[in-house]
Amino acid sequence: MTKIHKEIKVDAPVHQVFAFMADPERLLEIWPSMIEVEDLKPLPTGGTDYKWQYKMAGMKFRGKSHTTEFVEDRRHVVETKGGIDSKFIWEYSPEQDGTRVSLTTDYEVPKDLLGKLAKPFILKQNEREAETILSNLKSRLEA
Repeated sequence: MTKIHKEIKVDAPVHQVFAFMADPERLLEIWPSMIEVEDLKPLPTGGTDYKWQYKMAGMKFRGKSHTTEFVEDRRHVVETKGGIDSKFIWEYSPEQDGTRVSLTTDYEVPKDLLGKLAKPFILKQNEREAETILSNLKSRLEA
């Protein structure tokens, strides 16, 4: 598994940031490579199961996401299976009239990509993608 960890401060209340990120359809607004989010099923413990389509290095991947942990205004964890197996840990904490958002991702690089591109290139691209997601979140919520 490959790990990425990124953080950003968003000048918006924790509840607002958490609510935005807990809605999988909002991912389409901030995640450049996320093409589709569909078949959303709210879970009784919080969070959502859903299907997604993602584009990486010109290839499309489909999969399913399942919220495995949901602590209102603090943390939610989503695991994905299918085209890209991964785990996303989103954590939120108050910080100087805003919110510190932490994203930690563990993922398997799809074998289809390894034959097409070098692993260091894929890893660098995914690091930039994580930074872009957080930057877009900040821009969206501070607008």
